[in-house]
Amino acid sequence: MLLTLGLNHNTAPIEIREKLIFSPERLSYSLQSLNELSSIEEAAILSTCNRTEIYCDIANHQTDELIAWLATHHQLNEHDIRAYLYSHTDHQSIKHMSRVACGLDSMVLGEPQILGQMKTAYQHASDAGTLGKYLGRLFQHTFQVAKKVRTDTTIGSSPVSIAFAGVKLAQQIFGNLENQTALLIGAGETIELSAQHLKEQGIGRLIVANRTLEKAQTIASQGNGYAIEIKDIPEHLPEADIIVSSTASQLPILGKGSVETAILKRKHKPMFMMDLAVPHDIEKEVGNLSDVYLYCIDDLKNIVDDGLQSRREAAEQAEDIIDVQVSHFQTWIRAQDASQTIQQLRQHANQARESLLQKALVSLHNGQPAERVLTRLSNDLTNKILHAPSSTLKQAASEGDSELLSAAQQLFNLKK
Repeated sequence: MLLTLGLNHNTAPIEIREKLIFSPERLSYSLQSLNELSSIEEAAILSTCNRTEIYCDIANHQTDELIAWLATHHQLNEHDIRAYLYSHTDHQSIKHMSRVACGLDSMVLGEPQILGQMKTAYQHASDAGTLGKYLGRLFQHTFQVAKKVRTDTTIGSSPVSIAFAGVKLAQQIFGNLENQTALLIGAGETIELSAQHLKEQGIGRLIVANRTLEKAQTIASQGNGYAIEIKDIPEHLPEADIIVSSTASQLPILGKGSVETAILKRKHKPMFMMDLAVPHDIEKEVGNLSDVYLYCIDDLKNIVDDGLQSRREAAEQAEDIIDVQVSHFQTWIRAQDASQTIQQLRQHANQARESLLQKALVSLHNGQPAERVLTRLSNDLTNKILHAPSSTLKQAASEGDSELLSAAQQLFNLKK
């Protein structure tokens, strides 16, 4: 049975999620420990700040054993975590993995990072040797579904965060960002996200300004950048093509005069500014200057709202794609079940054939006529192979089991 057991940002607060994170350094050990459970055939673990999920092929619905292991492994009382856990089996487990990989179960709808995290989970399990035929194939199938959703829908194309929306606007103005310089003012989460998105879009250079130089250096190190103190902004402002500001300052950081000076030094080369602070970091009058594109947080919020609506519509398309692909994977599983049955049937027939063949060879060696030996061999082989199904069909007939009789006629291609 395929099983998903886990918790996420919807079912558990951060205080609980933190306690159940699997550290990358110990993940191989954790997988080996998990795989030693008697009920586990295959296993993989996905662990991020927003979710921890165990994917496994498990025998006999032994969910309690798995929960007990999860609690013990993290030195917790299982009663303290049960209320936050969810589980999905077989069809629902297959569907859940696809929804996670496509970003449909994420805090930010359609975010692409989770697919990379799931691929990392697959690689860890593969390296640890805890993947087998079914779970390994399910991961590959899940990756294919996520690729199809990304290709056939617009789930990831619309901005759904203020930082991402701002970077998309910058691309519309400058096109390729590899020759541009971005000045980020502040060191909070919004600035960190802006730095991350700018780096992903190939920004040429980052300058990060903050009152605490150490925090600024941490963000600047993400790209080809350097840190400065806020008091040094006027000196570096002419270098900046893109300015993103998000501080807790009660007074503006950038005034009209300093921006006018920068524009003159830039010989009127355009500047794109995002003021994501409340209250404003950039004086409103700056937006009246020629060669300046100034957007405040309310402007970008409208773009984000439109992006969210677009992603919701794309998510509906994605759900339809996932349903079809889940059905395909279940067809594959059923085919594997048939293969196992056929293999067992052939083994049974071959064992009967080998046993009777050895007896026939002995009879021939003892000088019995070949015709008599072959006749007896064919009769014995027919009786040996058909004895069990014949007995079962007689029992079915006596019990009025017409479905089994009909199935036998179809199976052996018998005419009524």
